[in-house]
Amino acid sequence: MSINSAMLAGVSGLVANSSALAAISDNIANVNTIAYKRNQVNFANVVTAQAVQGRYSAGGVQGVTHTYVSTQGLIQSAGSTTDLAISGDGFFVVTTKPQGLQPSDTREFTRSGQFNVDASGFLVNDAGLYLQGWPAAANGTFAIDPSDLTKLNSINVKNLGSAVQETGNVGISANLDSSTVVSAGAAGYLVGGGKSMADFAAGVATGTKPDFTVDMTVTDSQGGPRKLEMAFLKTGANIWKSEVYAVPASDVTVGAGVAPGQVTAGDVGFLPDGSLDPATTTLPAALAIGASGGGVPAWSAALGIAAQTVNLDLTKLTQQSASSTVNNISNDGAGVGNIVGVQVDTHGVVSAIYDNSQVRKIAKVALATFSNPDGLKPVSGNAYQVTIPAGPMVLKDPGVGGSGQISPSSLEASTVDLSAEFTGLISTQKAYSASSKIITTADTMLDELINIIR
Repeated sequence: MSINSAMLAGVSGLVANSSALAAISDNIANVNTIAYKRNQVNFANVVTAQAVQGRYSAGGVQGVTHTYVSTQGLIQSAGSTTDLAISGDGFFVVTTKPQGLQPSDTREFTRSGQFNVDASGFLVNDAGLYLQGWPAAANGTFAIDPSDLTKLNSINVKNLGSAVQETGNVGISANLDSSTVVSAGAAGYLVGGGKSMADFAAGVATGTKPDFTVDMTVTDSQGGPRKLEMAFLKTGANIWKSEVYAVPASDVTVGAGVAPGQVTAGDVGFLPDGSLDPATTTLPAALAIGASGGGVPAWSAALGIAAQTVNLDLTKLTQQSASSTVNNISNDGAGVGNIVGVQVDTHGVVSAIYDNSQVRKIAKVALATFSNPDGLKPVSGNAYQVTIPAGPMVLKDPGVGGSGQISPSSLEASTVDLSAEFTGLISTQKAYSASSKIITTADTMLDELINIIR
C-alpha cells in the first residue's frame, strides 16, 4: 500500500539522518584529534519495483558512510623532536606491543604522529601504538623491504649504550719558522744510533732535541685519549725531519732498532713560497698502529685496544718567516658519550644525539602506502587496518616512490571544518524533522482510512 511505503520511507529517512548526525558528532568531537580524518554519511535513494501501473511505492533512502582517509591535514609545528607528520601519501606502521612481535600479530597504520619515548625507550603515540622502522646496520645502512612487515622493529632510542668514535683523521694547521738555523744536532741526528727525537722524548741522553713539536691527542677504540707528538728538526733550507711518537713511549710497542714509542718518521719538504711540497715530503700520510699485542708498531698489550689508522692532513702546514706556532688541530675522534636527544630527518632516519657530539643512526621510519587508502578499516586509536578494497600494501622509504616526506617536530591537524559540520548539523536536523513529519502524516491518513468503517 502506498501509505505504508511512505511511512517506511520516512523511517528510512530517520535512520539515515541519525547516521549522518552520528558522523557529524564524531567529527566535531575529534576536531582537535591529531590526524583525524572526517567521516560523512552520503545519501543514496532506494527505488522499489512499481508493481501496479499508476500507483507509486516509495523506496526511501539509505546512508553510505565514507571516511576521507586520503585527505591531507594541515601540517602544524610541534614542540617535540619526536612529533612526526607525513606530508604526502603514506601511513606510519604501528603495533600494540613493542617486543616479541610474531608474523601473526596485527599491524596497524596511522598518521597520528605524536610519538613520545616511554620508560623502556620505545617511541609510542598517545594511543599506545608503537612506531615501526627498519633497524640500522652497523655501517649505518638499512635493509629496506617493500612487502615484509616482519623486517620492521619497534624503534627504541634508549637501549643503545655509549658512543665512541676513534680518531681516524687529524688535520694540522701550523707554521715552521723558515729562519730556524740548522743546528749542530741535526748532523748527529742523521748518523742515527739513539739520536732520534723519539729517543729524546723518552729520556735517552743521546737523543736529539727537536726544533718544534706539535701535540696531538687521539681517541682509541675504547674512547680513551692517547697522546701522540709530531716533532720537527730542520736539516736543510726547505727540508725538515719529522717523527711521530707516543707519549709516554710505553703506549706503543716497536720493533728492533726503532726508537721507543716511534710510530713513523720521514721528511717534510716545502716549496720556495712556503707551502708544502708533496714531492719531497716522505712522512707517511697514514699512521698505522696495530692492535694491542700484535705486530709493530702496535698499541701496548697492557692497553687492550684495537688497531687504528690515523690519516694525517698536512696541507695546511707552512714554512714562513714567522715564529713556529700551531694554528689549529682538527680531530674527528670522540670519547665516551651518552644520549642527550633524538632527531628525525625528512627521510625518516631516526638518530641518537650524544653529549660528545656524535650522531648515531638508529632506524628508518617505514611508510605504508595503499592504492585506495579510503578503503582502510578505521579502528580505535585513530588507526586503520588492511582491507581488500584498500588494495595491496607497499612499504616505502619516506620521500621515495611517491610516498610522503616526514616532517619532524610537526603534527598533522584534523581535517574537520567546524563551519561545515555545524551547517551539516542544521540541515540534518531539518531533514530528520521532515522525515518524522512524513510518518505523522502517513499515520493521520491511516487513521482516516480506519475511520471509514466507523
